Amino acid sequence: MRVLFLCHNHPSLQAGGTEVFARNLFRRLRDHHGVEGLFLAAVTSAHREWLPGTMVQSIGTATDELLLWLDRFDRFFLSQPDTYGLASIAPLIEELAPDVIHVHHALQLGVETLDLIRRLAPQARLVFTAHDFFPLCAQEGQLLTTDGRLCTGPTLDGCLKCFPGRPPGDLIMRDLQMRDAFEDFAHILVPSEFALGRYLAAGWAPERFSVMPNGVPDLPPVAHRAAPDGRRDRFGFFGHINRFKGSLMLLRASHLLSGDGVAHRLTLNGGAAYQSESFMVEFDTGLAEAPAASFRGAYTPEELPALMEQVDWVVIPSIWWENAPLVVQEAFRHRRPVICSGIGGTAEMVRDGVDGLHAPVKDPAGLAQVMRRAIDTEGLWERLVDGIAPPLTVEAAALAHLDLYKAAMATVAD
Repeated sequence: MRVLFLCHNHPSLQAGGTEVFARNLFRRLRDHHGVEGLFLAAVTSAHREWLPGTMVQSIGTATDELLLWLDRFDRFFLSQPDTYGLASIAPLIEELAPDVIHVHHALQLGVETLDLIRRLAPQARLVFTAHDFFPLCAQEGQLLTTDGRLCTGPTLDGCLKCFPGRPPGDLIMRDLQMRDAFEDFAHILVPSEFALGRYLAAGWAPERFSVMPNGVPDLPPVAHRAAPDGRRDRFGFFGHINRFKGSLMLLRASHLLSGDGVAHRLTLNGGAAYQSESFMVEFDTGLAEAPAASFRGAYTPEELPALMEQVDWVVIPSIWWENAPLVVQEAFRHRRPVICSGIGGTAEMVRDGVDGLHAPVKDPAGLAQVMRRAIDTEGLWERLVDGIAPPLTVEAAALAHLDLYKAAMATVAD
């Protein structure tokens, strides 16, 4: 079987959950299940300088992982007008002659790439994983209004409030374009029931959707931190430092705990690249006002276990509908209970009072109250640790994907 993976970035350049899982899945299929293929990651000048002569670049020593340099992208229409850059992938696809093309994101690649691969590999079955809500929401796929309110799904009137300068026809055309772009895909995968519900509520046809959870490497869990006094008061944040992931909420919660004399320690782990100057001013201010908090910065997947070893709790205070954040599975792999906003796919993955705690969204005082309960309630941490079930492994995810690929290929043979 020959499979082409397309993603909007490479985990060596930006270690987001989508990139990490997609590359892990690709390598697992290649190394353990005899799948041949290519992992093609789109990047921009923000990640890698353009090299004259080709839009295709190598990364590391892997010959089956390549970068496609594309630097012109319309984020509203998910459109990539760089036809020269797109044409450079034609020889790669023609030589690979993939049986399956699995698209893990349309960012940077654009709907034009989806059309191109249909024409270059008409025999291939197309699979798309909707790791987020970009096909539904022009507001950065967040389903979050410009004034910070949660949005249950796109409507013309609602979307016009987020884009008051856009004519209604732009929003109608975007919706039609998204549906047309994915019309020929044999399967659309989502990693959570919550995400499935958002797409179905928006009127997408249910027959092509399947819930396909992501997986994490089957690594041995790191030891729990020694706590001679029995206090489980070390909190860790893992992921992108941005407004949507709730780092500002967490810093304010830590500030409130310190103001109430609650001893604790908070470490924020993650890169803050590509953030606005205004956000970084807010973040630096929040960090300065939270004496128990520290910011470590970006980390690699290889560094994650050692960082996890230093914390008792993983906190995910997102202010938007997360789909299925990989950090939940990473926390559970290392047997750390999760404190999360009680909304979206995260609340689906974390069972309140069983393997974690839910906190009110966008409410620093409410989050601080839950963190204080986590510290002060005797036996709570141990009970939640006992409630953690092993997360799905990359191997299990690979087998599920392999079955789906085979079924899709069988429909072509028929």
